[in-house]
Amino acid sequence: MQYVAAIDQGTTGTRCLLVSHGGAVVGQAYETHEQQYPKPGWVEHDPTVLWENTKTVVTDALADAGLAATDLVAIGVTNQRETTVLWDGATGEPIHDAIVWQDRRTTERIEQLEPEWIRDRTGLEPDAYFSASKLEWLLNEVEGARERAEAGELRFGTVDSWLVSKLTGEHVTDVTNASRTMLFDIHDLRWDGDLLAEFDVPREVLPTVVPSSDPESYGAASEDGFLGAEIPVAGVLGDQQAALFGQTCFEAGSAKNTYGTGSFLLVNTGPEPVESDHGLLTTVAFQRAGEEPRYALEGSIFTTGAAIEWLEDVSLVENPAEMETLARSVDSTDGVYVVPAFSGLGAPHWDGRARGTILGLTRGTGREHIARATLESIGFQTHDVLAAMAADTGENIDRLRVDGGAVQNDLLCELQATIADCTIARPAVDETTALGAAYAAGLAVGYWEDLDALREQHRTERVFRPDETVDMDGRYARWNEAVDRARDWAREEN
Repeated sequence: MQYVAAIDQGTTGTRCLLVSHGGAVVGQAYETHEQQYPKPGWVEHDPTVLWENTKTVVTDALADAGLAATDLVAIGVTNQRETTVLWDGATGEPIHDAIVWQDRRTTERIEQLEPEWIRDRTGLEPDAYFSASKLEWLLNEVEGARERAEAGELRFGTVDSWLVSKLTGEHVTDVTNASRTMLFDIHDLRWDGDLLAEFDVPREVLPTVVPSSDPESYGAASEDGFLGAEIPVAGVLGDQQAALFGQTCFEAGSAKNTYGTGSFLLVNTGPEPVESDHGLLTTVAFQRAGEEPRYALEGSIFTTGAAIEWLEDVSLVENPAEMETLARSVDSTDGVYVVPAFSGLGAPHWDGRARGTILGLTRGTGREHIARATLESIGFQTHDVLAAMAADTGENIDRLRVDGGAVQNDLLCELQATIADCTIARPAVDETTALGAAYAAGLAVGYWEDLDALREQHRTERVFRPDETVDMDGRYARWNEAVDRARDWAREEN
């Protein structure tokens, strides 16, 4: 028996799954890492810790399954997207902590840009979320970085590039991650010279862009490395595209939503990119070696699961597991609305200066009302994106595959189905992000024959349908009013 290892390096932790040919998880391990907030609106990770934790979880997952590294046929990698790392090409050491996708330090820089031409080439709404302005900041603010970059001494990458470079020594990225940098032309599949000039990025720092599922381009972990065996790295996908792949959304029109730190709703649009007129992003969904890419429309919601974590941080809930019980203890929010814009608002609003807001508080408001309003806010934000997708594609999404830690909350799924008026399908294997990386790697090396083999493996654990007795239209209208109150709040921030 042989297996595929999937490394899932996320915003709050790193996971490894070992996946069998039948799609079963036979071993796993997880490690959290520290979130660093050096200034208000800044978020950083230590890249060295990300790598050390990666080694730990792969080793521990093998031990959990009672397997050796030689039992692995391939390794897949998926990662938090947009997070930006700059490192020394000779020593492999980072020259600064990674700037995380949530970081807002470059908001003013983004506001100087003319958005239309950037959207036309990248499919992205200019925002501090993406890698370009983060890399520009590193080159300008870290002493000597620009000179060293121009001399070819430094390497830039999103977290996939960083981990692959440590695993195999190759400086590459896949098309899905490249499409999130705001430096990449998603139509021609190449780094864009005008964007590199706009952000003053030397070509010398850029990784080579390759397909997501590819048996050759990523290299192999060597026998001299921590695994002690030569294992090909054969699949890389940004985390949200990996979840789309893991949910087997291979056909145009199929959609998934991942509820993690934020929520990211993607609909497969097929071989042609669909431009959005309603605040969505056009992005590369995946590409297999020797094939044309597939594209997606994406609604990036910055804060959903992180809002639940915040309730725990400020002691409004004991732990996330208490959230459902507390929220079910009341029939309504009693007029309370939560807009969890801790990192600004993403799709379809794109307001980097919005901030978190709670409205409708009275003396009778309890933590149970705030808990329920927080769950409803996740549903409302998803409804915003689904409405934008329907407007862009002309088709309503009536079935949404969901994944991520928050969807274990049945009340959230029930509310989501009713608020968005669509069927919610929760998979039997919840870690679909890691599963997508495993699928991409396994397909590349022939472990799975084709996409049909993966479709046959997909299992739905539970389906949630809208409650037709509940009228959410009035609450949704008030939600939009609440969003308006939260917008453009952080005007005094840098």
